[in-house]
Amino acid sequence: MIILSNLLCTNMVKADDANDDGPITDIIKNESWEAAGNQLPRVSAGAAIVMDAQSGRVLYEKNAYKRSSIASTTKIMTAIVAIENGKDDEDVIVSKNAASIWGSRVGLKEGKTYKLGNLLNAMMLRSGNDAAIAIAEHVGGSVEAFAEMMNRKAAEIGATNTNFVTPHGLDDPQHYSTPYDLALITQYALKNEKFCDIVSRKSSSFEGKPINNTNEMLSLYPGADGVKTGYTGQAGRCLVTSATHNGWKIISVVLNCSSRSTRAQSSKILLDYAYDNYKLYDYLKEGQQITNVNIHKGLNKAVGIYSDKDISIPLKKDEVDRIKVEYNIPKTLEAPIQKGSSIGTINYVLDGKVLASTDVKAMENIKRKDFYYYFDQIFKTWARLVHQR
Repeated sequence: MIILSNLLCTNMVKADDANDDGPITDIIKNESWEAAGNQLPRVSAGAAIVMDAQSGRVLYEKNAYKRSSIASTTKIMTAIVAIENGKDDEDVIVSKNAASIWGSRVGLKEGKTYKLGNLLNAMMLRSGNDAAIAIAEHVGGSVEAFAEMMNRKAAEIGATNTNFVTPHGLDDPQHYSTPYDLALITQYALKNEKFCDIVSRKSSSFEGKPINNTNEMLSLYPGADGVKTGYTGQAGRCLVTSATHNGWKIISVVLNCSSRSTRAQSSKILLDYAYDNYKLYDYLKEGQQITNVNIHKGLNKAVGIYSDKDISIPLKKDEVDRIKVEYNIPKTLEAPIQKGSSIGTINYVLDGKVLASTDVKAMENIKRKDFYYYFDQIFKTWARLVHQR
């Protein structure tokens, strides 16, 4: 019985991030790194996607909406939920449950106290399962309660084909996501500066010891600035990557790859494809005035309206002339108007599909002409006539 238990434990450890480190030089030597060119890329990943980080436009997909095991890419959601609900300097006391978890670990000791910020760093760089559980129990009160927080956040983001059971992502039939949902979750997380800072670090330290990021793309791909690796026996090698070139950030997700080199190669091919075949076109800037709208019964005759966000869309050359702009803005508004109130929307449409949309809002308060206004006008007219006599 003891021998069987030890064997089972050994096999489980083999199928986890704990054994997902490998010499980066071997990846370069043993794999072909040809760019995708103008053709649709062919990658060995079981499922994949490339998404524009701002607009959310999907630039490439392969089984992108199929439910899959996602291994430690789960920790993207763990991190953002913890960041939004905790503070770096909070004390976290490690439970027996956290200290005894198998697989990829950073060696947390039961009963010892660590800072939440340090645990986040250890979890995202070294993929510590023990750190993930400690974080979940501290922020959520229990692993189960924290998983509920993760699922609520997923629903809020729009990742509706996702279900989290654990904060670490070890294989569980009820724990799954899709490349598309993972890209949505990453798109959301990358809006958080603290998250971006953590996942972009190639190395750091934990408890006085150096730790290196398991994300090989940070060293292999120019402009790579995140995000998270994953590996279990069921999920295969997984990798979510973010990269930024000339201010344009994109996200790639590859799941169920056969090796670390395959997931790195697949990620590179997909990123190259996006940057080689698409160009980012800027249409609107946040706060940019768009036009004036007439006001009925307002103290002002018109009000300026502005975009509430930047609109930039990645397009292929043959798509640029096919973009249509739909202005859903009334010709006349009824006073009063409150500054910042939503007036309408602008949609950018390609071949019938909305690629980007923004609300347009009022630039100022406009009061309505009321009884006192008209009385004042009559009085001023009477006074002017009397003065003329």
